[in-house]
Amino acid sequence: MMDQEIAYRRAVDGWTARVEAVGPDQWALPTPCEDWDVRALVNHVVGEDRWTDPLMRGSTIEEVGDRLDGDLLGDDPRRAAADAAAEAIRAVADRLPTQGTVRLSYGEERMEEYVAQLTADHLVHAWDLAAATGSDTSLDDDLVAAVAEWFAEREELYRSAGMIAPRVEVAGDGQAELLARFGRSSRWGRQH
Repeated sequence: MMDQEIAYRRAVDGWTARVEAVGPDQWALPTPCEDWDVRALVNHVVGEDRWTDPLMRGSTIEEVGDRLDGDLLGDDPRRAAADAAAEAIRAVADRLPTQGTVRLSYGEERMEEYVAQLTADHLVHAWDLAAATGSDTSLDDDLVAAVAEWFAEREELYRSAGMIAPRVEVAGDGQAELLARFGRSSRWGRQH
């Protein structure tokens, strides 16, 4: 299994590269996440990145409150995403070695598990963003394998909790299979 901090950093770097590639006229395009356009998808991940630091440093959801609700992108979505990602990467690098816990909406969780969840989310949403904007949808093969291994025991839990769409039946490579397990068709395009 890939080192969790390395996997996380690579997933976040892949995500931020996709955000940097978003054109000025692409923020309202639809994404594979049916309820979100490109701007809403980026705002979602920026929100996760902004939550990472306080949670990794021991804050509770109640202590953070609603300060991370709403639009986190402002007038410069690319800068907002880059700044949030850098902050999250620093927090993970600093706190993950302590092997502590974080307090999530469902209770206390090991930091390593929380970072694995964030890694998967950044990886899959990087694909979502690339598919929506017509940029490079290929994902890091080693990262795909690491997330697939981690997700194998969690897929049904995620699905039963309504966190992912129904599995898409697809035959293909590791990336297509992982996307299918997260309820996405690797053939998704803006025509959808």
